[in-house]
Amino acid sequence: MMKRLPRSQGPMSREEIRKKYWMPLQGRHKTGAWDVLDAGYTERHRAYHTWEHIAGLLEKLSGFCDLSTRADIIAMSVFWHDAVYRTQNFDGSPRPDYENVRDSAELFRQYTLLKQPDAGAVHDLIMATANHMQARAEKPYYAGFAGDLDLFLDLDLSSLASPWEEFAEHLAWIRNEFSWAPDVVFYSIHLRILENFAKEDVRLYRRAETREKWHDAARANLKRCITELTKRIADLSLV
Repeated sequence: MMKRLPRSQGPMSREEIRKKYWMPLQGRHKTGAWDVLDAGYTERHRAYHTWEHIAGLLEKLSGFCDLSTRADIIAMSVFWHDAVYRTQNFDGSPRPDYENVRDSAELFRQYTLLKQPDAGAVHDLIMATANHMQARAEKPYYAGFAGDLDLFLDLDLSSLASPWEEFAEHLAWIRNEFSWAPDVVFYSIHLRILENFAKEDVRLYRRAETREKWHDAARANLKRCITELTKRIADLSLV
């Protein structure tokens, strides 16, 4: 059985997350919703897509709460957007991330007590994470929904602007989640993803406030990581 990489304790425990962030939303869900989320985010194959990731996004949402129209809709989307996360299908084949996003959105549908249009808003925010760069608000579920979608996607990419040591640690955790893949395969795929984010015509962050806070650090991290991964792949090819 795969072991998790060691890490320092995050600032919030699961119980703290539940009390601070989940309890205000609990009444909008069916009984058992928290247990389903907790079972997902504590799965042993996860290393990055855990409660620590969710807590980090919720903390950042609190910091940018004044930018949101419906912070509650964004918070529910944060809780559910990685509820399903597997890197392999049951037959051992690679699992496209779109399927994880789709199944997370469907799991939300199973447990929500929200009525339309709020349920549709959360569903579409979750689905937007399947294609960050091209995602757009297709339906005006409420005034300000498009801005909330942009803020949610910016939050989800905020880890790209982490201090370099954290950025590198996040990559190691994601590598752990793909431990079944050969190094050269994993790093080649990840390199392509980062190169797409690093393109000059790509606007990583949609909101002016998040762009001001995270853009420069994210660009520097992407440039450094792309250089290091390119070298690592070249070294692996020589083995």
